[in-house]
Amino acid sequence: MRRRAIRIQVWVNYDENTRLQASAKKSGLSQEGYIRSLINGYVPKAMPPKDYFAMMRELHAIGNNLNQLAAKAHATGHLDRGAFQQEADQLRRAVQQIQLAVTAPEPRTVPQGNPNVHPP
Repeated sequence: MRRRAIRIQVWVNYDENTRLQASAKKSGLSQEGYIRSLINGYVPKAMPPKDYFAMMRELHAIGNNLNQLAAKAHATGHLDRGAFQQEADQLRRAVQQIQLAVTAPEPRTVPQGNPNVHPP
């Protein structure tokens, strides 16, 4: 049985349809899901970069390792400084990679300027 019993049809022009398709694709939602989000007061965000989930797994693994080191230090009263420093350095590198992946400019795919004008 369907969870939604009411069907709504909306007529849009070509430009509106193009924008809807592009926005839905960018967010990773279907057009219907995108519209439902808007109706419910949410503007869907664009999907994260491709490497986002791999980077998050790496951060979780590093955090888990740091937590284990902290628990061991608490239980024994001794901190393995070398292991802790190694994990902290790995965390720092992972954060830098994430910042680069999220904030670095992407190469231009569409040439700028008038394509009909040749350079001198």
